[in-house]
Amino acid sequence: MNQRSEPMFNVPAAVVATVVVLVGVHAVRMLVLTDEEDLQFLLTFAFIPARYDINLVIGGSFPGGFGADLWTFFTYAFLHADLLHIGLNLAWLLPFGTALARRFGTWRYAAFMLVVAAAGAFAHLITHPGAIVPMIGASAAISGAMAAALRFVFQPGGPLGLWRGEADGNAYRVPAAPLLATLRDPRFLAFLGVWLGLNALFGLGSVPIGEQGQEIAWQAHIGGFLAGFFLFKVFDPVGRRGESDARA
Repeated sequence: MNQRSEPMFNVPAAVVATVVVLVGVHAVRMLVLTDEEDLQFLLTFAFIPARYDINLVIGGSFPGGFGADLWTFFTYAFLHADLLHIGLNLAWLLPFGTALARRFGTWRYAAFMLVVAAAGAFAHLITHPGAIVPMIGASAAISGAMAAALRFVFQPGGPLGLWRGEADGNAYRVPAAPLLATLRDPRFLAFLGVWLGLNALFGLGSVPIGEQGQEIAWQAHIGGFLAGFFLFKVFDPVGRRGESDARA
């Protein structure tokens, strides 16, 4: 087995494909579709809580019908408001998505990202019942990837060793910390505090995002994060470290 250190930004094909899809969808919306076509595209593929309110939706108010009721739990994550929105998401996706894709492999990574995206949409639905404003963006899915990565990146020999030039390809195969041990890890708690603080800062309107000051769906971010944190073991192909992990 090749034990050479891997370049820190040697991005897996699955993450490259994610970036290509996200950028491609945004480019088509901005460069190909007319304003009217883009609106219909948005109403068909964005997540809109009002779809699920029987008191508001009469006679199929939104395009896509029953199919859209299902697929928008996932497709909203492929849409972005502007270049700043997509740029910020890609900046978070590259490090955390790379760590996760290297550990999970392509298909587990893809399935995981879809599941945590749906969890984010569900969190938005229960906190914004009947809302007509569409929710878009990959932030909830990326928050889930971030939470999952934090289960193993701090472990001895883990991916953070790449920053010191010490880790090799096995860094992504280190056993994950048990759930309770992660919750007690001061590094995890410090990261979580900063992440929650940023969500509060931007999500509660203290600092506007983008030219129009778009609202941040911070509840969806938290939903994706919690799903990624607690569902990590369901997708993780790496063996458990011991009996304590069996209870994680």
